[in-house]
Amino acid sequence: MHHRAVLGDLKKHQRIHTGEKPYHCSDCGKSFTKQSDLKKHQRIHTGEKPYHCSDCGKSFTKQSDLKKHQRIHTGEKPYHCSDCGKSFTKQSDLKKHQRIHTGEKPYHCSDCGKSFTKQSDLKKHQRIHTGEKPYHCSDCGKSFTKQSDLKKHQRIHTGEKPYHCSDCGKSFTKQSDLKKHQRIHTGEKPYHCSDCGKSFTKQSDLKKHQRIHTGEKPYHCSDCGKSFTKQSDLKKHQRIHTGEKPYHCSDCGKSFTKQSDLKKHQRIHTGEKPYHCSDCGKSFTKQSDLKKHQRIHTGEKPYHCSDCGKSFTKQSDLKKHQRIHTGEKPYHCSDCGKSFTKQSDLKKHQRIHTGEKPYHCSDCGKSFTKQSDLKKHQRIHTGEKPYHCSDCGKSFTKQSDLKKHQRIHTGEKPYHCSDCGKSFTKQSDLKKHQRIHTGEKPYHCSD
Repeated sequence: MHHRAVLGDLKKHQRIHTGEKPYHCSDCGKSFTKQSDLKKHQRIHTGEKPYHCSDCGKSFTKQSDLKKHQRIHTGEKPYHCSDCGKSFTKQSDLKKHQRIHTGEKPYHCSDCGKSFTKQSDLKKHQRIHTGEKPYHCSDCGKSFTKQSDLKKHQRIHTGEKPYHCSDCGKSFTKQSDLKKHQRIHTGEKPYHCSDCGKSFTKQSDLKKHQRIHTGEKPYHCSDCGKSFTKQSDLKKHQRIHTGEKPYHCSDCGKSFTKQSDLKKHQRIHTGEKPYHCSDCGKSFTKQSDLKKHQRIHTGEKPYHCSDCGKSFTKQSDLKKHQRIHTGEKPYHCSDCGKSFTKQSDLKKHQRIHTGEKPYHCSDCGKSFTKQSDLKKHQRIHTGEKPYHCSDCGKSFTKQSDLKKHQRIHTGEKPYHCSDCGKSFTKQSDLKKHQRIHTGEKPYHCSD
């Protein structure tokens, strides 16, 4: 009897070498080397689960599966990692874990060749290629590639925020958002720019910053084609085309394209001037106005004329100056059509038509079109003579009078008679002389 049993075991063993599988499943036709293996297999078809857990009553097809399951209750972890000592309930889990140490990635994507440590990770990855999204939201029907992504999404509907900040108590839907938030408290800036070394709290902020170095402008305006570094800048720009002004002043109702412009505008109502000059203490509503003002103290003139090299404190002053070279006169008088380089000159000119004389002498009440004319007039009352002759020391109220006087010393006679060629120091003297040729006698005897 013993001899027959030994022969039977030998026969079973030889099937390893011969590949013989004499036991066939009548349900699916699959073949097996051992009858015991066929019996275990048939439980798939019969649904028989003869092995029961005495702790929780759960049933299993195989005794080995029951044994593995019982480790949940006993806490037994018989499989140990020789590299780090970590223990596992299943041998398969140990095998997967050891790939961390070996770097083995046995599961390969047939589409792109990417390799993975776990088969489940490969399966998830392949959805990129297949487009499969097997996890569906019961609230809105949106589909997801990963179950974890569905779980995160469902928090939109449930309002659940399971991640809490231990510093300030603020709650978050995602753990990654909590992690980013905590950097406010820790001051951690883990993302560094390889070009300039600047550090950032968020990777997205680093990415935006790097566009300064790369010059990349990925956001394009569909209306005019202009490109932008930030999506927010594109959004602001598009308001030029749409005319949208979403920021409203609660004091006067005026609307603005940008929130920053509303903030600046509100200072008109509040009187706030948050920008202070460290040199003289003067305050300004806008930072740009402070910057312009500080040039008075620094003497900085950053705007240079490419035609003559003259420098200016303000860009607007450079623009006005360049009209000397270009001859541009953009300001036109609606009454006579005369054009001017400066708006202020047009305004002064228009007083000829309107008769407006906004500058009044406080001594005699006389009015003037120009402030400069009032200033000259006031010298009659003050006796001021600011223009001095360097040759004889004589003083004059007007610069034009000094110029005329200096011709005594220089001998200059700029006014020439077209009839006889005689020259004169003053225009009035030329005019008197020309009456010899014209015969004009403008003075009449009243008797």
